[in-house]
Amino acid sequence: MLLLALDTATPAITVALHDGTAVIASSTQVDARRHGELLLPAVDRLLAEAGLGLDAVTGIVAGIGPGPYTGLRVGLMTADTFGLALGVPVYGVCTLDGLAYATDIDGPFVVATDARRKEVYWARYADSRTRVTGPSVDRPADIADEVAGLPAVGAGALLYPDTFPQAHEPQHVSAAALASLAAERLAAGEELPAPRPLYLRRPDAQVPKSYKVVTPK
Repeated sequence: MLLLALDTATPAITVALHDGTAVIASSTQVDARRHGELLLPAVDRLLAEAGLGLDAVTGIVAGIGPGPYTGLRVGLMTADTFGLALGVPVYGVCTLDGLAYATDIDGPFVVATDARRKEVYWARYADSRTRVTGPSVDRPADIADEVAGLPAVGAGALLYPDTFPQAHEPQHVSAAALASLAAERLAAGEELPAPRPLYLRRPDAQVPKSYKVVTPK
């Protein structure tokens, strides 16, 4: 097995290789505006570092969000393209699940990423492998009672200390955690979700409600 994992649902452009036993290479760059520019070079660099060709990959793992429309679709379209070109399966993993998996918190906690518009994408977990609610998108003040007293991780939690006073690292998901979680679930015979985006809300771009009609002369 050789899994290629990637995620662009947060400001991190993150890529990893997993051989079914452990992560053998990983890379993470944080740049919210350059997902499309940085993702493919990161994949090439990682394969070169591992001394492997793309044809060695037997499966693709893609973070499915939730995340902003523009960034999230970069990773998912890349994953779908790799899957079609190589003829290998593409597995989806919730980005928040990857963040949760990377924690060492013992007991219930919350993962929250920055959804912009003064909102967070969030979910509650019983432990690092078990999501119990979400994912959802809300204003932090609106969920204060639901998350009160719980530790939290993620950039969204760090942005709103009034709602998440026990917030700490990691801020962004790592593909290494996504790959490890996917490999663990596949080994257990679990069915992973399809690589389809969790947007949770409509994109900012909208079709104009009124526009000037141009007719040929």
